[in-house]
Amino acid sequence: MDGEVKHHRVRTNGIWMHVAEQGSTGPLVLLIHGFPELWFSWRHQMAHLSRHGYHVIAPDLRGYGETDAPTDPLSYSCFHIVGDIIGLIDHFEAQQVFVVGHDWGACVAWWLCQFRPDRVRALVNLAVPFFPRSPIKPSDVFKMFGEGFYINQFQEYGRAEKSFARYDVLTVMKKFLLLELKELNAPPGVEIIDFLETPLSLPPWITEEELQYFASKFHNSGFTGPFNYYRMMDMNWEFLAPWHGAKVFTPTKFIVGNKDIGFQSYGTEEFITTGAFKDLVPNLEVVIIDGHHFIQQERADKVTNEILSFLDSFPKDIV
Repeated sequence: MDGEVKHHRVRTNGIWMHVAEQGSTGPLVLLIHGFPELWFSWRHQMAHLSRHGYHVIAPDLRGYGETDAPTDPLSYSCFHIVGDIIGLIDHFEAQQVFVVGHDWGACVAWWLCQFRPDRVRALVNLAVPFFPRSPIKPSDVFKMFGEGFYINQFQEYGRAEKSFARYDVLTVMKKFLLLELKELNAPPGVEIIDFLETPLSLPPWITEEELQYFASKFHNSGFTGPFNYYRMMDMNWEFLAPWHGAKVFTPTKFIVGNKDIGFQSYGTEEFITTGAFKDLVPNLEVVIIDGHHFIQQERADKVTNEILSFLDSFPKDIV
């Protein structure tokens, strides 16, 4: 039945990728999750979009959930990840797709629009804007934030794996998915996972059972694959040199929560609201809503309606 979520493993770019699918007719909508998430992060959007005439797919990215997790960190470059996505689009025999990304999934979606704009009809990205390529490599930028900055702690192979392993996976999920800090920066000598608090109660937008679903998958897959995205940031910076100064011309709606840790820090709010962002993405609409980082779950109805209104503005018969 079209109303049910179907699960497949698709061969793409040399790996097996797990993908959830809802609906079977209408334009294809690809939902790309972030860290530390899964296809399941889009459960609310999948149901609503499929009911409104869209064919929706949401994969577990390389290294996540039930998708293969190559052991070599070099297998997590921007080209590998986008290659996986192109193979997935080809599997569903779509010439163009609507793309929705969040967090790392937003990064992947920006890369997709840079490398293969011919395959993206329109884009909705959440939380992470399109930043210009820095003249210096990311690790040199992140050093300015100190040793306690989470990205710095994720760089050393095995370090974050060891510190995360001190907690049961459900606790790790709660620490990250429910965080409401203003910055992900631990004091000197403290691991980021130890610094993050474990909430004593759950917000109304997620249940213990839903958190258990995330935890069960990460219990099986571990966190090394997801950490490898961070470990490839310098290499990706080198790979992206040919696109230095390039813009993204794909029609785009960008949605961010006003309490998102990324929006409130590092000058991001100013970048988004002063026009610098739109200079890089000329066909851009920005929507700032009340909420935190995992906005598609916390404000599911609002985000889904924003996505749907944007997608519905495009003719359905040309995708």
